[in-house]
Amino acid sequence: MTSELRNARYGAVLTFVLAGLMVGTMTVRIPALTDKLGLTEATVGTILLVWGLGALVTMQSMRRVMARVGSRAVLRAGGPLTALGLIGVAFAPDLPLLLVAVAFFGMAFGTVDVAMNAQGSAVEQAYGRPLMNGMHAGWCVGAISAGALGSLAIAAGLPFTANVALVGLVSLPVMALLGRTYLPESPAAATERGGRRRMPPIVYLLGTIMFFAFMVEGTVADWNGLYLRDELGAPEAVAALGYPVFEVGMLVARLTGDRLRARFGVRGMLTVSGLATAGFFGTVLLAPVALVAVAAMFFVGLGVATISPLTLSLAGTATDAPGPAIAQAGAMGYAGLLLGPVAIGYLSHATSLHTALGIAVVLGLLIAGAARLLPGREPSQVTPLPVREPAEVAA
Repeated sequence: MTSELRNARYGAVLTFVLAGLMVGTMTVRIPALTDKLGLTEATVGTILLVWGLGALVTMQSMRRVMARVGSRAVLRAGGPLTALGLIGVAFAPDLPLLLVAVAFFGMAFGTVDVAMNAQGSAVEQAYGRPLMNGMHAGWCVGAISAGALGSLAIAAGLPFTANVALVGLVSLPVMALLGRTYLPESPAAATERGGRRRMPPIVYLLGTIMFFAFMVEGTVADWNGLYLRDELGAPEAVAALGYPVFEVGMLVARLTGDRLRARFGVRGMLTVSGLATAGFFGTVLLAPVALVAVAAMFFVGLGVATISPLTLSLAGTATDAPGPAIAQAGAMGYAGLLLGPVAIGYLSHATSLHTALGIAVVLGLLIAGAARLLPGREPSQVTPLPVREPAEVAA
């Protein structure tokens, strides 16, 4: 095992951590942003939609870019641009400029999200063993850190601008330095297959499974607190615990997911994950008191956590060029993250929030069913990649 390969692994994990930190910092300080600019809830929804659409647009357009230049070049540009976008969000003085900054931040993040997963796939193949769950655990660490730092900033009286700008200013040079650790993909393979119009059917199946999983994640992030408060009568402080407890469950699952994958395979893990997501979300909906529902959210996190890393990892082995396949599956997945909370909103308006959240149970069952369509054995493409010579590293 060369030092370069170890550095590439650490660099990929740190990229996930910083991405989670930057996105999490913006979201946890949204209440302070509303106070700063006097925004309504509807306007906040528009801001989040602009951010999500910006990310989705670049994700969908990344297939050809990744096929042409690879994840290393995209990350070297996209990482610092994402940090600059966050700084722009911090200093935006009014709503029009905030929307511009948020759109830029979302678009830059969209490139990083696809490229860091492709880079994770390249590192995983170079190691010759599953690593993607551990890398996605880095995202959880970043998101949880954003919540902790945001709470400290609030306690210290640090305003939105200072808190968010500080995270962006720290992330900017670190992202630039991480550019030296990334591995290249094979240019020949990318040119040969990465730019073709249609992917193998398995990539679209994996994207569909990821779509279902991200719908569940978006539902938990946006509606769990409201459900605990309004349906179960939880105090605000207790209702706020649901999402971080869910994230802790995701972190635990992702730290152990690679070892479980090596033992049980992707199809078996996705089947169990889907059933667990359905079962434990059902427990949330049947909980008689809020504390039982909060505890069940930990197990929902355990269930859903490994689905997106597993689907992205398998997509990365579906073709000779992982980047375009990951871009396609990732774009499908993030569409679920955007549409899930919206669907819950419309359903809850037509019925009730309790009934609408039942869609998460259905999604878990759909994940388990779709997983049975995957091949029983994983592709044999997780094989070591050529490592650069020292002279290339210094370049």
